[in-house]
Amino acid sequence: MQFVKYHAAGNDYLVYHDTTPFDCSTQAISLVCDRHRGLGSDGILVPLIAQGEMLSVRIFNTDGSEAEKSGNGLRILCRYLWDRGIVAHEPFELATKGGMVHCQVLDNGRRISIAMGKAVFPKTERHSVEIDGMQLHLNPVSMGNPHCVLFVDQATETLARRFGPIIEHLSLFPNRTNVQFVRVIDRRNLMVQIWERGVGFTQSSGTSSCAAAAVSRRLGLVDDQVTVHMPGGQITIELDDENNVLMQGPVCKVGLYSLDKECLAQLDEMF
Repeated sequence: MQFVKYHAAGNDYLVYHDTTPFDCSTQAISLVCDRHRGLGSDGILVPLIAQGEMLSVRIFNTDGSEAEKSGNGLRILCRYLWDRGIVAHEPFELATKGGMVHCQVLDNGRRISIAMGKAVFPKTERHSVEIDGMQLHLNPVSMGNPHCVLFVDQATETLARRFGPIIEHLSLFPNRTNVQFVRVIDRRNLMVQIWERGVGFTQSSGTSSCAAAAVSRRLGLVDDQVTVHMPGGQITIELDDENNVLMQGPVCKVGLYSLDKECLAQLDEMF
């Protein structure tokens, strides 16, 4: 089994690069993503490429759950399609479980621009909860997948690891949620730490960047164009008055990986 590995601002994915059907079981995905027993990644992308049909993709988290949408994952898939000559520099569309996105490859594949669709806000846009004696103000928003934005004085990894897994599983979010801890630097810059649903603490996230910027703009904290700074790198977000979100960010190819059948044989020992 072959995979091509890329990272997008430190968020790495394996793209399935084989003709045989991929075992999309929770156990197999978790094993392949395992950084000690498998190839190691933040997730797996399984492109669905059929002649004359819409390009689409399935996106899997490290715990084997399937994500509706991933900004970094989609940028990586665009680069993979460009590397294979399936797309060129002209704009094209991709289908995800979270809706259609409009994509364009820039800078010879090193940057990708994606119109991610609308940020959708619930009727109740803010919730207050007390966790570990702290009063937290939650701002839910959907980018085709669920997000929860919190504004903090200092966005730290410690904070994300402490509260992220608790917020992810709150009853308020029946399908769990991605969590962003956001510090507003100024009207054009945000600092964000991320707890990703089904993954854990992560270096960066495309849809999390979109969510953080969309909520910040809706509250009047930032302008229409925002740079989101994360431990793994930066992503630029543009927003309009109808909550449409345009994301642009980097992609880097890591290499071609071959998974030995002995690796998957571990499944019988582990489960």
